[in-house]
Amino acid sequence: MRSEICLFDIVSSEATPVLRSDQTIEAPNWAPDGSALIVNKNGRIYRVELSAPRLEEIGTEFAISCNNDHGLSPDGKTLVISDKTEEGASCIYTLPIVGGRPRRVTKETPSYWHSCSPDGSTLAFTGKRTPRGFDIYTIPVGGGSETRLTDGFDHADGPDYTPDGRWIWFNGEKAGRMQLWRLHPDGNDLQQMTDDDRWNWFPHPSPDGQHVVYLSYAPGTTGHPRDQDVDLRLMPAEGGRARVLLELFGGQGTINVPSWSPDSRQFAFVRYERP
Repeated sequence: MRSEICLFDIVSSEATPVLRSDQTIEAPNWAPDGSALIVNKNGRIYRVELSAPRLEEIGTEFAISCNNDHGLSPDGKTLVISDKTEEGASCIYTLPIVGGRPRRVTKETPSYWHSCSPDGSTLAFTGKRTPRGFDIYTIPVGGGSETRLTDGFDHADGPDYTPDGRWIWFNGEKAGRMQLWRLHPDGNDLQQMTDDDRWNWFPHPSPDGQHVVYLSYAPGTTGHPRDQDVDLRLMPAEGGRARVLLELFGGQGTINVPSWSPDSRQFAFVRYERP
């Protein structure tokens, strides 16, 4: 599958290719200093310097089955990964951004990282702890007790903190519709933020607190599959009408994790070549 990492400028509405590969690359993060992107490919994690784009592997020792739920701490010093090597199901680990031995954070599986709190003390993730399905959880970055935030959803996924730490956005399915929601980090004041016939996933608030970008599938889509015609959409951070930024061939891997530039002008995404 041919992949193309791109940057989308929300002012000019232009998408600029950064790197092309004949293999599947997924889920770009943008480093807090603006210098590089972090992506995954074939179970490994890579850094892409924007000044001279190429894939440079970050050593993760035993963790060689990383999925596309990875990211960086707010200070850019710590890499958070989701990997299934040890348990056969995804666990969350942290390690230095330069590479090293991963330190396990979550005891329970499966656990898929999605966001760090602005102060770096807490991780938000999706996990399956009951037969019913996945919910949103938080856990201290050093490990410890999990806090379950959602209840009553058929599936909840993709949590991402707002830059002021007041809200966690996520996508949640109820009554056969996947829409965007937000709640406070203590689990209170649940609010539905989209209400349409689309299948909406992975909301990411911008660092300046003005916008939320998200992935939107056609009505009736099940899950968040790859190789689909999808939209990238932008909506005001306080809710309101969304606009389509780009139609592309993508889906799983396009924008799973936070990928805004530090100045909130651009975000990174991946699109794929049709078979």
